[in-house]
Amino acid sequence: MKNVYKLSGIDKGHRIESRVLEEQIQQAVASGERNLEIDAAGQHGLGGRLWSAGDEPVNITITGSPGQRLGSMGFPNTRITVKGPASDDTGWLNAGAEIAVLGHATNGTANAMAQGKVFIGGNIGSRGMTMTKANPRFAPPELWVLGSVGDYFAEFMAGGVAVVCGYDPQNPENVLGYRPCVGMVRGQVFVRGPFKGFSQADASLVPIDEETQDWLFTNLKNFLERIEKPELYDKLARIEDWQLIVAKTPMQKSATPRMSMKDFAKNVWESELGAGGLVGDLVKVERDPIPVVATGEFRRFVPVWEDQVYASPCQSSCPSGIPVQQRWAMIREGRVDEAVDMALNFTPFPATVCGYLCPNLCMQACTRNLSGMAPIDVKVLGKASINASLPELPPLSGKKVAVIGGGVAGISAAWQLRMAGHEAVIYDMEKKLGGKMSSVIPNTRIPKEVIDKELERMAEALPHVQLEKKLDQADVAKLREEHEFVVVAAGAGKPKMPPLPGIENAATAMDFLGKAKAGDVKPGKSVVIIGAGNVGCDVATEAHRLGATEITLIDVQKPASFGEERKAAEEAGATFLWPVFTKEITGKGVALTNGDFLDADTVVVAIGDAPDTAFLPETVKTVRGFVEVDENFQTTDSKFFAIGDIVMPGLLTDAIGAGRRAAMAITAILEGKRPEALEKPQIDKTRVSMGYFNPRVREFEEVNTCAMDCSSCGTCRDCGICEAICPQAAITRVEEPGKRFEMVVDPEKCIGCGFCAGACPCGIWTLVENDPMG
Repeated sequence: MKNVYKLSGIDKGHRIESRVLEEQIQQAVASGERNLEIDAAGQHGLGGRLWSAGDEPVNITITGSPGQRLGSMGFPNTRITVKGPASDDTGWLNAGAEIAVLGHATNGTANAMAQGKVFIGGNIGSRGMTMTKANPRFAPPELWVLGSVGDYFAEFMAGGVAVVCGYDPQNPENVLGYRPCVGMVRGQVFVRGPFKGFSQADASLVPIDEETQDWLFTNLKNFLERIEKPELYDKLARIEDWQLIVAKTPMQKSATPRMSMKDFAKNVWESELGAGGLVGDLVKVERDPIPVVATGEFRRFVPVWEDQVYASPCQSSCPSGIPVQQRWAMIREGRVDEAVDMALNFTPFPATVCGYLCPNLCMQACTRNLSGMAPIDVKVLGKASINASLPELPPLSGKKVAVIGGGVAGISAAWQLRMAGHEAVIYDMEKKLGGKMSSVIPNTRIPKEVIDKELERMAEALPHVQLEKKLDQADVAKLREEHEFVVVAAGAGKPKMPPLPGIENAATAMDFLGKAKAGDVKPGKSVVIIGAGNVGCDVATEAHRLGATEITLIDVQKPASFGEERKAAEEAGATFLWPVFTKEITGKGVALTNGDFLDADTVVVAIGDAPDTAFLPETVKTVRGFVEVDENFQTTDSKFFAIGDIVMPGLLTDAIGAGRRAAMAITAILEGKRPEALEKPQIDKTRVSMGYFNPRVREFEEVNTCAMDCSSCGTCRDCGICEAICPQAAITRVEEPGKRFEMVVDPEKCIGCGFCAGACPCGIWTLVENDPMG
């Protein structure tokens, strides 16, 4: 006797999950077991998908009570025997397994089966042998039932053979149940015993010829042996007891007379609803026939061209609000210089930030990511923007705004105010503007000449007052009196230093980075950095550049660093330790609370910075050290706006966006208007089609390639696909002088098919339900 590998659905008195038992079966077959005995306890899907055995036969005997989908997706190598009844969907999606159930089976037996055989030694429930199919390259699927079948048998059957023996049936007067063979398009049903009709629109009775009889009785013997009832053969093998139902061919179905629309209107519609009918004398409605494919007001759906109604994901995710897809459109049209210059409408630092320092949230949001495609590389366009030309400045309006702080946020606000025609004066302690961007960000992350060139362009437009001392409340009060508004962009300049023993032995991250950029620090060979964020990573990168070989970043939590900064620190050989807690800083290194000691020639603290708000008037409210603002960055004092790190720590692009938002709000107030929201709702990415673009493109090296591969989400590319694909020629491109072109739909031609919406690469077209008639 062959070795039998036994499994049980019960473990220590508890039923195990179907998933667990299936994994055990798969593992047993993968390890070489070919004869399995399973004591089931209602587990689903037993015996299915045993592909790992290849062509080697796998025999499975099931005792107990199998659950639903017995043998589902079974492979041709699998032979299943159930020593009792089975539950719903036995043989569902069977792809070749032979399944024998010695008792009854319930609903859905052999549902959607494509290959293999299912033998039932009793009766089955409703909807057996439904939606089956047959591939002519393989033997058709077979269902053999000793007894009778339930309602809706062979519904939408599209191939295969069913044999209903009618022995000891549930209903001796009807072995096929209610409404069998509805929607049947292919296949055969052998039936023995009485039945009360079938769908004669879809199937018909045919004589059983000699060849068909031989097939039936040969396979009947095999069926009875599999269900362990061979003694019934002589009783069942009498040809006069059998009938054969086959699906009608399309030709046969087309020959069936059907009522014409004209006859229906005359004999049914008019007699019931026309004159003399139920409501014919009460209402007067048009009874002209409507075409099967309707146009105009009879359409169920109407296409709508929603060009520039929604923002692209790249623009929505950009805190600076740059309409990236519009810049790519300009490049596609050959207007490269305009695309480069356009960025200055949104940021004074298109090359420095977009090309080098930004983590490029726009690329992370790019719709191409959903399809596993490389996002359009905006850094290429950002770096090209170093050549952007200073736009022509409008004449001054006579309105003055003071900007306290010459960092990125302050410069952004002043830049936007000057673009709007107002005089913006920057007050800052430093001789050179740019804040942390120009003073502490390592040159390894951005070339010095790039920052210098953009600051030179900015200086042509903005006056700068270098302060000789820090501002106090009296100075700020004077600025308030002399200007229409004051924008506070003083940043976060107070380093956070933990109250640790020996903290005086540590340098702050800002001091270290500033001295490193000036070439005025020697960190030694070993450096420990307390705080493993992006600033800490910049410290690590600079320490490595200056000769450090052992660099360790420690943190109390999982490091928050990411992007280029984290990558550069790791490439410099830095080690990240977390969670660890500092006990003491000594002249030789850092002692940890776990007893470890980290040797260090230099210790740097990089746990963040806090704002200094002592110079602000009491009318400007602060919360936990940060200035409180509304959605337009206006403070509790209506003449003060606050932006950048003094409001909340963030990215450089956050600071640029805040400066732009505050400047636009100030401009609106100066013009006697109410500030309005800038954002459009973002387009649903699923509306955009990526099928037109090459997924094998993984890198972008020049702007033209980027432009051509941008799907222009939410903004029409003017590609003409919708116009070309419309089957009714209902779409026309219309362009009027001084206006943007428009795609116009002729409602008398349009049938509302939705081809335009389905084909649009940009997601511009959508289908909406037509307005109700009446």
